[in-house]
Amino acid sequence: MSAGRAAAAGATREAIPLSVTVHPGGRRQVDADALRACLADHLQRRCPPGLSLAVVSSDGVFVEAHGGYACTVGTLVPVTSSTLYDLASLTKVVCSTTLALVARQTGRLRFEDPVASWLPAFPRPDITVQHLLTHTSGIVEHVAFFETLRGRGSIEPAVYEWASTATRDGAVRYSDLNFMLVGWLLEACYGLPLDVAFRRLAAQHGLEGARFCPPPSSQHITAATELDGDQRPGPGLVWGEVHDGNAWALGGVAGHAGLFAPLDSLSRFVQLLLTHAPAAERAGAPGDAHPTKPAEEPPRLLDAGSRRLMRTRLAATGTDVRGVGWRLHPTTWGDWSPDTLWHTGFTGTSLLVAPDQDLGVVLLTNCIHPHRQLEAQAQMREAVHRLIAEQLL
Repeated sequence: MSAGRAAAAGATREAIPLSVTVHPGGRRQVDADALRACLADHLQRRCPPGLSLAVVSSDGVFVEAHGGYACTVGTLVPVTSSTLYDLASLTKVVCSTTLALVARQTGRLRFEDPVASWLPAFPRPDITVQHLLTHTSGIVEHVAFFETLRGRGSIEPAVYEWASTATRDGAVRYSDLNFMLVGWLLEACYGLPLDVAFRRLAAQHGLEGARFCPPPSSQHITAATELDGDQRPGPGLVWGEVHDGNAWALGGVAGHAGLFAPLDSLSRFVQLLLTHAPAAERAGAPGDAHPTKPAEEPPRLLDAGSRRLMRTRLAATGTDVRGVGWRLHPTTWGDWSPDTLWHTGFTGTSLLVAPDQDLGVVLLTNCIHPHRQLEAQAQMREAVHRLIAEQLL
């Protein structure tokens, strides 16, 4: 055997850390060996370098896995149950969509409101909050503002300029700019910075681990993202701060990206979306210090109307079907119900919530570390979700 082949063979035999736990006594049965083999195969290929996975029902987490490395540049840093992940575009659904739905159900916000009623300088009176939340505003998909601009004071007018040229024809065009605008609109609605509004909501519902701008002291428990990528003006490893260049240029807090979280916080979030609380419960809003329901009852995140609205088909172009904030029906991921909620994040994260099947999947990875492998990332996501669907649906 040649030296090169020997090295390759040695690499395939490398013992990569991986822990898979199937909690006994639940209503669902998962083949732990099959799941372990699937995850180990992808970890051996280094796509992803590291991962955390939870399979959730309304009763709680019944499958949990952690494996691989949070950082592979320099010293290897293993993934643990405390590892923080840059959620990337999951910020859109975990933070921005949830805050918008809470504002709607408490009467602060109407989705038919023109964006300009909240952001007076916004140049398009025909674009509504719902157009932003369903990606039907017609605004351009992406602009690399961070290459020349810093701060909301310079980036917001640039977003408005691009919005002024939008062609609104009902088509779904996924756009980070839509949710940059949602973030600013929510700040006007709540009268609070976006990260503060989300922190108050998170504290009410046991989601404190999810936050913007983790402190530098958290770097060692954070999954690193890209090395020498295109989201910074210069080279270097992005580790411990948001990967997305525009969110970075906005100080790490934006409606489209910037949220970090460990697995347990997102597992809790999914469980809250699966739990059907009594209709008589009061919704509550961020900062409300006087809940009317008994303290021993679990707080409700979203009411039945909000959950129904998330699952309602409001727009579609091809296979890109949209409810409020979320995509619907992940057709390539297995036999999930048509109103299954799902979303992905560029860094390698994803959420799936299937209320009809009382099932959710949280998959957190750093697939773009140290360099992005987007095709392999898509294949990994599909393989994991298909395996879970085949075993549980």
